[in-house]
Parts: sequence; structure tokens; C-alpha cells
Amino acid sequence: MDGGAGGQGAIAEAVVVVGGGLAGCEAAWQMAERGTRVRLFEMRPGARSEAHQGDGLAELVCSNSLRGASLGNAVGLLKEEMRRLGSLVLRAADANAVPAGRALAVDREAFSRFIQDAIEGHDLIEVVRERVDRIPDAPLVILATGPLTAKDLAAEVQALLGETSLYFYDAIAPTLYADSIDYDVVFRASRYEDGEGDYLNLPLDREAYETFIAALLAADTVPLHAHEKALYFEGCLPIEEMARRGPATLSFGPMKPVGLRDPRTGRRPFAVVQLRQENKAGVLYNLVGFQTKLRIGEQQRIFRALPGLGNAVFARYGSVHRNTFVNAPMHLAATLEVQGRPGLYIAGQMAGVEGYVESAALGFVAGVQLAYRARGETAPGPPAETAHGALLRHLAPDPGGRQAFQPSNVNYGLFPPLPGSAKRIPRREKTQRLADRALEATAQWSAEIGALSP
Repeated sequence: MDGGAGGQGAIAEAVVVVGGGLAGCEAAWQMAERGTRVRLFEMRPGARSEAHQGDGLAELVCSNSLRGASLGNAVGLLKEEMRRLGSLVLRAADANAVPAGRALAVDREAFSRFIQDAIEGHDLIEVVRERVDRIPDAPLVILATGPLTAKDLAAEVQALLGETSLYFYDAIAPTLYADSIDYDVVFRASRYEDGEGDYLNLPLDREAYETFIAALLAADTVPLHAHEKALYFEGCLPIEEMARRGPATLSFGPMKPVGLRDPRTGRRPFAVVQLRQENKAGVLYNLVGFQTKLRIGEQQRIFRALPGLGNAVFARYGSVHRNTFVNAPMHLAATLEVQGRPGLYIAGQMAGVEGYVESAALGFVAGVQLAYRARGETAPGPPAETAHGALLRHLAPDPGGRQAFQPSNVNYGLFPPLPGSAKRIPRREKTQRLADRALEATAQWSAEIGALSP
């Protein structure tokens, strides 16, 4: 494909991208690399959401993990597709990876800096540091403001779509300084792996686990506003909300001990707390799955009571924040364009997906779509067999609308069934066949859209 600047003549203005997160940066990069001028708006440092702490583009606000790295899970496949398609986000992640067992985790600051340097250094991208409170009046616009869309802009989107409820709540896990952890108590291991692993594990016996659960249930939490409902995303429930579902819930969730043995006893603990490295220097660790809306004082008291964390120093406390999204099946076309508002596209988590990787993938799709449209052409969409296609399948237009629509991570349940799949196939074989089919289709799509070199 010819990605030269000659295609810019089809549109007098640059494509406007609102939001400098993963989706916005990926979209801007894909367009610019294909010869399309871009104006990327990011509200920081003039204004910040309740979850952001820095001013860098593509800041990871919840966790430093991009989740599973193998093709045995759909997000691992999605990352591999993005890698082969020339995703900026995946290039940044691979260049700034930190040990995380079977997952891909990154050094947050280095990851953000990598993407910001690429975006700010591109001749066809203008970064504008100001908040956008109204949908821009431009021929082509991508809204990629993410789950923390500013109030005024969110209200305008609500008015445009006629929606009355565009939110749910997400939560962030605490981060600790590595030198404040008691290494006489923790042991290093990854689930089901021999030898020293990538996670620090705090072993709990039954009594310690039950004491921890009781403390969570009695703890004081930050309340929601009176007019708001606790519409939490199931994949990121606050730990205290999980504890309320039953005393054993956490021991089968983020605190499950399966695949782990304490090398000092040779036995599997009753429960574990896992800590994952946050940065390449190994200075910070986060409490895996411990997203929370506990008040800061309660976090200090309860988490320091865990084995090995008696002197824990917090670099970042857990918190809860609002997530904004649209009812995609009711309001978005298959291209992510808003129905009834030509030229306006929505990408990232706001479009109705959950997760860093899924958000960036929608940014990729939107960026390719707009690069073509800026030249007066139509982009080939991702094949249904790919993980990208599976995400769009989840968001696909539904003439009747889906009143119960909720954001989703990518998963193999969203993929078209395999031929002859009425016959039961072992799970491992099934996922391998789905992944093989997806990567073959990705290669075809890559050739059609002129994918960028990884």
C-alpha cells in the first residue's frame, strides 16, 4: 500500500484524535505512518483524571500487566496479531517488558516514555495539550478519551446518543516499594513453573486467610455518590467486593494457591498473595488482583497485617474510578463510526471493550479506517476469524440494541466456531486451532492494509 503523504489531499484538515491514551496514540501512529496528518489532544498536564498520576502519553493507570502472553488465551493472540501488524503499543511493551511469568508486564514509566517519544517525534503528528469539552467540529474525529472521559465531553456524548447511563466502576491495586517487603517470608515462584519464578508470593495458612477476610469485610471504604450505582466490571472487582461474595471467593480467585509450593515447606499454602514487578529496576511491586476502594488508612492497616508486609511502604494506594462507555451495538457501525454522526469514530475502552490491549487494538482499527478515509477510500476490516475481528463482533451493530451490553475483554467465546465444531474438541487443541486460523487471516489482512514493520 502507498503510505505516502500524497493521500492528504482528500481532506483539508488533519484528523483530530481526542485522548492520549493507548487507543489514541495507536490510532494517531497508524494514521501518521500512512501519510495522514493528525492533531492529538491530551488534557494533561492542565487537567487530570482522578486516576492519572503523571503527564505522559499512554500512562497505565490500573496495572502494569498486559495479561497473558501465550496463544492459549485470546489476549495473547490479540497481542501477537498486533505485533505482526506493526502496533506501536506492542513495540513499546516488548521493548520495556519486565519479568511476569506467563504474562506480558511492562515498566510503566519507560513504556509511556517510549510511546510519547515516538508520537511527539513524528512529523505528521501535532500534540495539543489542552482539554476538549465538546466534540470537535472537524470532518474526521476519533474520540479515544477512555474510561475517564472528562465530565463535559461525556455529557455531550450522552446528549448525542440519548443515553442515560454510560458508566461503571473500575479499581486500581496498590503498589509497594520492593525494599519494604520481608524476603524472609516471601518466596519467589510462578504458577506451575519449576525453579525461581517471576512473582513474589506471600504464603497464608487458613487462620491468616480468615483473619484477612474478616478485616476486609469490616473495613471502611470510599463511598460512591448517592446517585451512582456500583456497576463494577466483573474482571476487575475490588477485593473487598469479592470477599462479600463468600469467605472462599478470594482463595479461588487472586489468592488461589494452585501451581505454587513454598520451597521452605514443600507444601502448597492455603492461600497466597502474589506481587508482580512494576519496573525494570525491580524497585516497585504491585499486589496482584488487590484492586480496592478501601480508604488509605484501611489499606495501610489491613495490607500491612499480611505476612511479609509488616513494614510495607506504599508507592501508590489502590483507588476506584469511573469508567465511561457507550452501548456500541446500538450506536456504532462496524467501522466504529457513530451512527447518525458521519466522520465521528469512538475507539478504546469508551467503545465498549475492557483492557489495555483491547483498547489499543481498537485504536489500531480506527487509525487504519481513518487513514483510508482521509484519502477517500474504504479500508478492509479485520477478518472475523482474528482477535481484532472478535472484538468488533462483540461491538457489532444490533438493530434491536442490547440493553444489557457491558464492556468485555477479548475471549475465545467471541470467535466464530471452528468448522465441524459440533464435535467436542479438547480445549487446548481448540484454542490452538483458533489461534492458527486467526494468525493466517491476520497475514492476509496485513497484506491488504500494508501493515507497518514491527
